[in-house]
Amino acid sequence: MVDEVEIHSHALERMEMRGASENEVVETVRRGEQFPAKLGRTGFRRNFAGVFQWRGRSFDTKQVEVYAARKARGWLAITVIVRFFSETK
Repeated sequence: MVDEVEIHSHALERMEMRGASENEVVETVRRGEQFPAKLGRTGFRRNFAGVFQWRGRSFDTKQVEVYAARKARGWLAITVIVRFFSETK
């Protein structure tokens, strides 16, 4: 069974502010690289390839980082950080 991913209201605000979708957050938790984080939380990181527009610029990679707390049946996403990269100059 795939873990449930619940998104906290703080994370929802950060997603909107930083340019991440709910689907990207869920996919990051389910299939991203996992690493230990502060306060006993777990971090997840995943890169998405595509064409992304952010603040008037184009990028071909979006990195989504999710910090989450373990719950009985899955994860609670607490905050989200997004970075945009471009391989081409």
